[in-house]
Amino acid sequence: MLAAAGLSNKEIGHRLFMSHRTVGAHLYQIFPKLGVTSRAALRDALADLPEPGKPGLHTGLPDLGAISGAPRPQAGLATECCGRCGRW
Repeated sequence: MLAAAGLSNKEIGHRLFMSHRTVGAHLYQIFPKLGVTSRAALRDALADLPEPGKPGLHTGLPDLGAISGAPRPQAGLATECCGRCGRW
């Protein structure tokens, strides 16, 4: 979301306490999987996803976090789970 919002790798790294090179590596890996080649295209691809809690892409997948009984982090943190993977 931060890259789609227009933040640089350096700005994202600073916010998430990681190297800008790590941020770049993650974006490099995810862009082809999403079929995008730019941050603007990433923004558009993310805009097409359903909002959390609404039917759509993740429908039918279990919330593994709820199954494991693991406590959820405070809402709004960068580690908030989308509900698809069950990891935080």
